[in-house]
Amino acid sequence: MNFDKELDARGLNCPLPILRTKKSLGELQSGQILKVSSTDPGSVKDMQAFAKQTGNELLSTAESGGEFIFLMRKH
Repeated sequence: MNFDKELDARGLNCPLPILRTKKSLGELQSGQILKVSSTDPGSVKDMQAFAKQTGNELLSTAESGGEFIFLMRKH
């Protein structure tokens, strides 16, 4: 899937991936897609909760070799 901006949050622990995601989404237009890479296992639940609380759409979550990839659409 195509995305408009990429955020590398690998090596960061909670709450930094979410804080950086929030900042990056603030730089996007409504409907644009942010790709987030993270190595924090807690970021899976954090991203789901963040999307629910903010109204942004979590399009996909994938895990490969200890790295988590999220695609989120700004509301």
